Amino acid sequence: MESRNVIIENDRLRLTIGADCVVRSLVLKSTGEELAAPDGEIPFFSVTQERPFNNEIKLSHPCKQTTFQANRIERTGNELTVGFELAPYTATIEIREAPDYLDFRLKRFNVFPNGYGRRSMDLPPVSSIRLIQLPVAHRNRFGEWLNAVWDDVALVNVAGTSPYTVIDSERRKRCRILYAEVSRESGLYTHGASLIVCAPDDFLDIMDRLEHDHALPYGVESRRSGAINRSVYWTDEIFPENAERHIEAAKRGGFSMMLLYYQGIFRQHHSYDTCSEYEFNEHFPRGFDDLREMLAKIRAAGISPGLHILQTHVGIRTHYVTPKLDHRLNKTRLFTLAKPLGTDDDTIFVEENPVGAMMHPDCRVLGFGTEAISYESYTTEVPFRFLGCKRGAFDTEVVTHPQGEIGGTLDISEYGHVSIYVDQSTSLQDEIADEIAKVYRCGFEFCYFDGSEGASAPYGIHVSNSQYRVFQKLDPVPLFTEGAAKTHFDWHFLTGGNAFDMFAPEEFKEKILEFPFEEAPRMRNDFTRLNFGWWEFSAPGDTVRSSTIYRPSEIGTQADMFEFGTSKAASYDCPATVRCRLKTLESHPRFEDIFETMRRWEDVRQNGFLPDERKEALRDPDAEFTLLINETGEYELVRCTHIKTAAGGNPLLRFFLFERNGELWGSYWHCTGGCSLRLPLHASDLSVMNEIGSEPLPVEEVCGEAVIPADRRRYFRTRLTRKEMIDALENGRLC
Repeated sequence: MESRNVIIENDRLRLTIGADCVVRSLVLKSTGEELAAPDGEIPFFSVTQERPFNNEIKLSHPCKQTTFQANRIERTGNELTVGFELAPYTATIEIREAPDYLDFRLKRFNVFPNGYGRRSMDLPPVSSIRLIQLPVAHRNRFGEWLNAVWDDVALVNVAGTSPYTVIDSERRKRCRILYAEVSRESGLYTHGASLIVCAPDDFLDIMDRLEHDHALPYGVESRRSGAINRSVYWTDEIFPENAERHIEAAKRGGFSMMLLYYQGIFRQHHSYDTCSEYEFNEHFPRGFDDLREMLAKIRAAGISPGLHILQTHVGIRTHYVTPKLDHRLNKTRLFTLAKPLGTDDDTIFVEENPVGAMMHPDCRVLGFGTEAISYESYTTEVPFRFLGCKRGAFDTEVVTHPQGEIGGTLDISEYGHVSIYVDQSTSLQDEIADEIAKVYRCGFEFCYFDGSEGASAPYGIHVSNSQYRVFQKLDPVPLFTEGAAKTHFDWHFLTGGNAFDMFAPEEFKEKILEFPFEEAPRMRNDFTRLNFGWWEFSAPGDTVRSSTIYRPSEIGTQADMFEFGTSKAASYDCPATVRCRLKTLESHPRFEDIFETMRRWEDVRQNGFLPDERKEALRDPDAEFTLLINETGEYELVRCTHIKTAAGGNPLLRFFLFERNGELWGSYWHCTGGCSLRLPLHASDLSVMNEIGSEPLPVEEVCGEAVIPADRRRYFRTRLTRKEMIDALENGRLC
């Protein structure tokens, strides 16, 4: 039996499959290490059918979805002939042993004579096949996006070469089974998968060659670009008449990337209700010409403009919905009219039981033909009916519908119930992609795919494919893209991974640690990064959003918050996105301090100031750091402590202590205005300055107490001990 083993190998790996199709060994040639799970009994291939179809098997086994494991294999040249338990056919798998990776693709099925009698059906009745099913022994890292098991010595990756290849894994006690699967619905013979086994340091080089060989987007090239680690200035209100003010603000913060939300360019009514209707608003009277000129101005300032779009939605006020519902909108359940439906009817009789149909009051809407119809309830006993129907929902035309017409519940977006998701199996996504591409060609250089989670099922295919159908039409190729959701295939172009939504100032630091900081090391397992944003730039007193809750913020955004977030992001070579509106920027009392903080961190991201040891120190979740410009004009990184009890714990005072050169220093400011801080100290106890190394400011002493201005971020040096200084701060007061 040993001599009948099938060996598949290249310069880097040797895969041994027994004659029974069970994986015997997976060896990394450079080290000789065995990577397959010990004593595994996992066949390399399997097929799944909705039920057994050939007569004897159908009679002998339950009538249910059944997976037949491979139980025999032979190799002839670059083809594998694989047989399966009970199933009356074999599969021919074509393999390619490239120097750095292996390719697997289904070439054909070979059905046995009389295997299915004279049944009138496509043979064999396979719904899906696993092209790779590989048990890999656990190692200390797993990249769930890439589908890679690895450590410092070896890496095993099962990758899809098409968005229609399902790539996933199953965790077992002693191993993780990496697999690749293709389905009849998506195309059994047209999509493949690859296996990479290598030293981790070689992985990106190998993936780069695989991407070029298979004409995939160049995800590795994008990741090696410095652009992906630059933070982003986001706005939804940039127009030709205010572009220069936005450019100046972005430069103040050191931003070299600017993301423009589509809603600032195109007409909108409320939220997403005009999404995918790309009609220019009143700020762009010359349409594309105005947009091209504005983007050219942004690029001339050394800033790359990006386009923020939602490609999977159409708004209820667009021509896709009213006056006639587009047939390519997604439906989550299908129903067949059991009776004709007249224009005055308010009850809809259907053949199928509506049990489990949508009952959220904002989303109870059916689509039949070109008409949308809302309903109040339904019956779950014969005759099945939708009750309390209101005709012509979303201002669609009320028409008659014949018996037997098929419609269903519209897939209404959970974000405000003002848009409907696209059916990804139709041409509508490509039509929308064409419109987005026209806009992008005006001079954009990167793209954000928002709302990507709103693709239709199966999500593992359609999330990335909805993005890919747009990406393929973008010219020039984006420097990078990001998105609100990710699946395996979009690793090749969704370079930046995801960005988080806004966190309120009062909880900002806590949420940075809870979400992006927690994810950052996991994203490194996928050889990439995430975006630590989005961060809302809010003024004191603004109503701010925290997840889905809106509430006023007393303190607004402050420099230490963004410094905390961007320092943690920089520790993992990650950027952030800051949401900016001119009115808030220009009215915020501490705008200059906050954007100067961002400018410094954007600078050190690029200039080599953060070697690995500094990044490691920044990763301490309990530590805060501040980036100084010292007396010689050079950057200096120090650990600081937020004294939250200063001035009786007043949240409007931000006060931090740090040590440098054997002395106690601090920085401080008031969140909203030009008040002063009165401390039970002598004026000689403090040396206050606007910047480290600048001329000391005069410190007033009133009744034996030092009075220092707090109208901007300032620095001080003191000869007091830390305890003495903290005691003075706790007994200080604002005046």
